Amino acid sequence: MNLIKIINGTIITGGESLIGNVVLKDRVIDYLGTEDISADGAQIIDAKGLYVAPGFIDMHTHGAGGADFMDGTVDAYLTAARMHAVHGTTLLYPTTLTSTNEALFASFETYRKAEEMNTDGARFGGMHLEGPYFSPMYAGAQDPRYLRNPRPEEYLEILDRCPALARWSFAPELEGAEEFAAELKKRGIVASIGHTNATFQECDAAYKSGADLMTHFYSCMSTVSRRNAFRYAGTIEYGYIQDGMHLEIIADGIHVPQDLLHLLLKIKGVERIALVTDSMRAAGMPEGPSILGPLSDGQEVIVEDGVAKLMDKSAFAGSVATADRLVRTMVQIAGCSITDAVRMITENPARIMGISDRKGSLKAGMDADLVIFDENINVRNTIIEGKIVYRYE
Repeated sequence: MNLIKIINGTIITGGESLIGNVVLKDRVIDYLGTEDISADGAQIIDAKGLYVAPGFIDMHTHGAGGADFMDGTVDAYLTAARMHAVHGTTLLYPTTLTSTNEALFASFETYRKAEEMNTDGARFGGMHLEGPYFSPMYAGAQDPRYLRNPRPEEYLEILDRCPALARWSFAPELEGAEEFAAELKKRGIVASIGHTNATFQECDAAYKSGADLMTHFYSCMSTVSRRNAFRYAGTIEYGYIQDGMHLEIIADGIHVPQDLLHLLLKIKGVERIALVTDSMRAAGMPEGPSILGPLSDGQEVIVEDGVAKLMDKSAFAGSVATADRLVRTMVQIAGCSITDAVRMITENPARIMGISDRKGSLKAGMDADLVIFDENINVRNTIIEGKIVYRYE
């Protein structure tokens, strides 16, 4: 039996905080509260007033620690998972880029093998396919060679061959997108709007078909435009107006700067925002040259000023954020309380991904996934399934 007792912690739970203790028994939370209950034989962690929160959940990441999930190796998966765990992430969703179907199918098998071997990194919650059903106008870092419309004969095969698929991002204006979103909903897969030139009405059709999440809000999506002299609201406006729509944001303070963070909080509110890293391989690594996408045929980029840029520095080329940085940004730049910032990377992602019955909050019976950090969001301990996988020395 694995037994851990955390004492003297400022415990964040249910959007509030309390000074108390947590007992972890095997892989679940056995007790949480203010009483100093006995736990004979337990390993003691004295939090010394530091914050004890649910483990961070990253719904959208391409890699970290010098590894990208599109590298196509088990080692890349495990390396990224370990680096993210160092920064407080206990659950992540490996995310693909547009590619050939052969590369996509190979990634499914790599995911399966890596999941079995992943014992000391952030766990995998399922795969997130980003594309290939995107608008060429808003491709961003996605390879335009592989962009296309959703066709049932293709996506049904992909769905059948990837039982670990948890989420799929797509552009709702493409022909066949409504039927595609409805198929995802039928299978319990999160349908997310992204890389899109959709109008307000096209977003509404996708929402009614089951798409209730927007991928990296503000990045690679339409806003107010004129078409044949008439003005149309776009994806961003729909995201704000539709109360049921969740918005994921890359909260590094760069992809979404301070003023827009304030606007998001004022209009959308904490409950409908999820923080994601959307990180590439350079997350957690020193600044300098890096590769966007797979090592085999990826794009050379430069990491500086806390973000990856194209070599000519004309545009961003990916996030290098880690989960602790997201929380720190929301507290120190956006002015959130620590409890609200934590909620946006724990409780909200768990609800969006349909796992809130066991992840995303601290209470008896929930999975023993926790992170301990100080007032500057420096991670001191990461615990996954009741096992300490990272301890700050």
